[in-house]
Amino acid sequence: MPPNEYTVTTDKRRLDLNAIHAFLSQAYWSPGVPMAVVEKAIENSLAFGIFQGNEQVGFARVVTDKATFAYLADVYVLEAHRGKGLSKRLLEEIQAHEELQGLRRFLLATKDAHGLYAQFGFKELANPSRMMEMWNPNAYNHAP
Repeated sequence: MPPNEYTVTTDKRRLDLNAIHAFLSQAYWSPGVPMAVVEKAIENSLAFGIFQGNEQVGFARVVTDKATFAYLADVYVLEAHRGKGLSKRLLEEIQAHEELQGLRRFLLATKDAHGLYAQFGFKELANPSRMMEMWNPNAYNHAP
């Protein structure tokens, strides 16, 4: 199926929570994430699903105040659907979304997709010394 036969939607009713959880619970950035955490994260984010027909083949979510700040998270395309431009299409849809215009800062974290995100204007932090974090790698050990 060509890339134009895939659809991208922000309709949360279409999202396949089981498929999203199955991927995220095995992803390097969220191993073992509980379903309840995935559900809550989606509920409180602007979520984007990529579908081939009724099958969900990709996902991303944006945590945002819709005015000044956004954080891109949980971006993936299933391996069988990679190499078709879907991640680029997903990022185009995210950047074009009406509720994500005029933001002062848009952040993300990635281990291995710097080249992809650079094509969409993401860069290394200009002033990393200004950024701080609270990091709890064992958070899911205590999640519901």
